[in-house]
Amino acid sequence: MTFLNVLNFGDQGVYDIVNNLGSLVARLIFQPIEESFYIFFAKVLEREKGTTLQKQEDVTMAAVVLESLLKLALLAGLTITVFGFAYSQLALDIYGGTMLSSGSGPVLLRFYCLYVLLLAINGVTECFTFAAMTKEEVDRYNFTMLALSSSFLVLSYLLTRWCGSVGFILANCFNMGIRITQSLRFIHHYYQGSPHRPLAGLLLSPVLLGVFALSGGITGISEVFLCCERGWLARLAHIVVGCFCLGVILGQAFSTETKLIHFLRSSVECPRLNGQK
Repeated sequence: MTFLNVLNFGDQGVYDIVNNLGSLVARLIFQPIEESFYIFFAKVLEREKGTTLQKQEDVTMAAVVLESLLKLALLAGLTITVFGFAYSQLALDIYGGTMLSSGSGPVLLRFYCLYVLLLAINGVTECFTFAAMTKEEVDRYNFTMLALSSSFLVLSYLLTRWCGSVGFILANCFNMGIRITQSLRFIHHYYQGSPHRPLAGLLLSPVLLGVFALSGGITGISEVFLCCERGWLARLAHIVVGCFCLGVILGQAFSTETKLIHFLRSSVECPRLNGQK
């Protein structure tokens, strides 16, 4: 970005800090999940065969796991996005003081939280896509991404010119959205001839979506009145509000997303059983 002279070194430094903080979640949580389940899908599915020519129990298992992973990624990403908007300023204030929390840092981190949501979904869709694609399909996919890279560079330059550092994050969001779209098209086509619809994992209950929206509103109001120049007692109250909203979200998720809860319990219990054997 500094090479193209679209950001000064000060903005570049703030962006680097926010990028390093925001990418921690992707590296520590989403990347291990993506790598582990890529191996799982590669073992369960046969690349050169359609769903009708493979063992149906394997196809069903892959569909169930993919649906649950998509649901988990969506819930985790939405949680990070909702609370990231209300707690970015506090996080940066604790991490680097007013130098980070009073400038463009909070806005950057808020938009980066949205980018993390897209990263989470893309990680799941691509780990399945690359495990199920044939070699020819992988080559076509890579060629498409290469062709889009030039448009990404142009968009990055224009958005960064118009919006500053936020523009670069928005360009990355656009790029990630294109990759997700490509993977979703493949998954839809892959399961078109079967009764399974794993993309239903991207659908949440209206009640849970309402709880997310309400929590975002409550924590946003809390940030206005309690963060971050009113002392540590106000900050603590702001954190308590967030914990309460997070608890409500988790409680609602437990009551509505029963298939996901069953999947998570099975994933935890299976290694224990294998260890006992």
